[in-house]
Amino acid sequence: MITRKEVQLGEKSFTFETGRFAKQAHGAVMVRYADTMVLATVVSAYERKEGQDFFPLQVEYREKIAAAGKIPGGFFKREGRPTEKEILSSRLIDRPIRPMFPKHYFNETQVLVTVYSSDQQHDGDVLGACAASAALLISDVPFDGPIAEVRVGRVDGQWIVNPTHAELDQSDIDLTVAGTNDSVVMVEGEALEVSEQDVLDALRFAHDHIKALCKIQEDLAGSVNPKKRPGVPPEIPAELLKSVSGLAESRVKDLSRSVMTKEERSSATAAVYDETQKALAERFPEQSDVISEILHDLESKSMRQTILDEGKRLDGRGLRDIRPITCEVGLLPRTHGSALFTRGETQSLTSATLGTKTDEQILDGLLPETTKRFMLHYNFPPFSVGEVGRIMGPGRREVGHGNLAERSLKNLIPSEEEFPYTIRIVSDILESNGSSSMATVCAGTLALFDAGVPLKKAVAGIAMGLVKEEDRVAVLSDILGNEDHLGDMDFKVAGTRDGVTGLQMDIKIKGISFEIMERALAQAHKGRLSILEAMDKTLDKPRPELSQYAPRLQTLKIPVDMIGMLIGPGGKNIRQIVKDSGADINIEDDGTVVVAAVEKEAAEKAIAAIRKMTELPEVGKTYVATVKKIMDFGAFVEILPGKEGLVHISQLDVNRVEKVGDVVKLGDQIEVKLMKIDEEGRLNLSRKALLPGGENAMEEMSRPRKPRSRDGHDRDKHRPHHSKPH
Repeated sequence: MITRKEVQLGEKSFTFETGRFAKQAHGAVMVRYADTMVLATVVSAYERKEGQDFFPLQVEYREKIAAAGKIPGGFFKREGRPTEKEILSSRLIDRPIRPMFPKHYFNETQVLVTVYSSDQQHDGDVLGACAASAALLISDVPFDGPIAEVRVGRVDGQWIVNPTHAELDQSDIDLTVAGTNDSVVMVEGEALEVSEQDVLDALRFAHDHIKALCKIQEDLAGSVNPKKRPGVPPEIPAELLKSVSGLAESRVKDLSRSVMTKEERSSATAAVYDETQKALAERFPEQSDVISEILHDLESKSMRQTILDEGKRLDGRGLRDIRPITCEVGLLPRTHGSALFTRGETQSLTSATLGTKTDEQILDGLLPETTKRFMLHYNFPPFSVGEVGRIMGPGRREVGHGNLAERSLKNLIPSEEEFPYTIRIVSDILESNGSSSMATVCAGTLALFDAGVPLKKAVAGIAMGLVKEEDRVAVLSDILGNEDHLGDMDFKVAGTRDGVTGLQMDIKIKGISFEIMERALAQAHKGRLSILEAMDKTLDKPRPELSQYAPRLQTLKIPVDMIGMLIGPGGKNIRQIVKDSGADINIEDDGTVVVAAVEKEAAEKAIAAIRKMTELPEVGKTYVATVKKIMDFGAFVEILPGKEGLVHISQLDVNRVEKVGDVVKLGDQIEVKLMKIDEEGRLNLSRKALLPGGENAMEEMSRPRKPRSRDGHDRDKHRPHHSKPH
């Protein structure tokens, strides 16, 4: 039976439908908003794999190019590996639904979200999150939802829910918010240096609409009335729990109160786990997974109690303290800019590279093809956490962390008119113990400054944590890896001294109040200012000069109707200039020509060639011309690329010339003066005017000439038509 529910969201209708599509999936819901339609399906294994001690949830978001009435590019003409946009959208769906599954549900579960129709105005990602939640809610899979997700923008001071792409272009904030009926569970976005209060206002506005979307999902589930699988956690034998606690609880507590490095703590904790397992292996065979789970719970409980009871953290800091920071710049001599940012045991080595228009990234998908001139790439090699791992392409985490850092910096990048470079930042995490994406923001700022990029302001980032037990709450500044893993929240906030530019929040509990978020934002603001002060001591503004290895860009303007001639047939002319000069050349549709070269001489050579090729003939000016054709009555010469004129036989020399070939040969280069451009645009040139005694050349040219050709033919018909100036 087809079941549909509808709610008004902003000015448009938001529809949930089930029972028509994908009926063999355990849950399937198609949502529609305007003309964008997204299908979410859910399938979950009925049995947990033996030995499975984690939740294998797979969330995949895909965009069918046909949804926008397009055919994919490339040789195969079909969708291939997920794009960066699809990976980021998958994360936006995964992160809010993951905390909503029961703690002990370890059955393999797959959520597939597919965009089947796109109006190219409303993004399918937030719709996909709502569809995924509804599909889980009507399925038999245990799920403590619903959740809903919306995007928020602000144009001319007015908040907009699920703005169009055109509205987002005018917005000073782009925030994706997911939540339940009573709290926010995920935030991701960027802003133009907005205040913390603006962020809170955006979250409250978003939550009002989230509640409406959750209510309609509950109505849909009420109509379907699914029978849920039992989600009862396995019971831990009291004797086993008592034995593990007796052996390990005091040792775990001591560890949580001891100040250690990450490596020391990891080794000491592993020793407790190993010794406890060995001591209980004979009494409790085949219970190693349960023993590890009990130990993990003891570790979490101990750390949280120490923070709440004593205000003391694993590395001895107070709740608001920032780890020691060191900054260095210019470490990599041949890069255009570089920085090493170290905060505690987290370290980012970041480089900045400047390129030309041809280095821009081409973005293709459901929207019309566009380009991107600022890119930030984040790499997380396994050695950064002391592990051995396979070296493959960037994973979802790397793509997501890089995107957050990129969004935090991009709105401070100078415009293309101010700084016509393509910019690439690469952050390699060399050590990691919490908040490596925010270290990337800090290192990215310093690398851009070192490269001489006129970044409008310095940007820094900090990750906030949370430990919450009923009414007791501790907000932590600059969290460690363990505080992220064993805590309740990871709230990253990046910005300048004047406002927030990027933020991301994930929580492991069912939600947090706005009061806690307000407290976290205020604490993050103070921490951000502290980090910016540390960065300023190393480099507080862009260097006045670019690196000697960065390309220098010079811009000139040519008439639009000369673009084709400069490019030449099949690009012949422009390729020749590039080959001869060694410079890189980009031509815009408005006639702007950008010449890029590391060496000054290469740029000058290219510019000279371009100017010569696009120069307009000027009466009275002297040119070095090449003889192209010899006739009885004179020589046709090329004074500029593609521009030829006639040197009449009477204008070749001050003395009478009997044969043109007596004075010039094909291919000769001679100096000539442009005497006149006639009413038909033909160029009349004189060599004689430049020779001693040739002062009367102009007067002579104005007199009627007697034909000198023996055949009596009209000499004008031999003039080249392309001599007419463009």
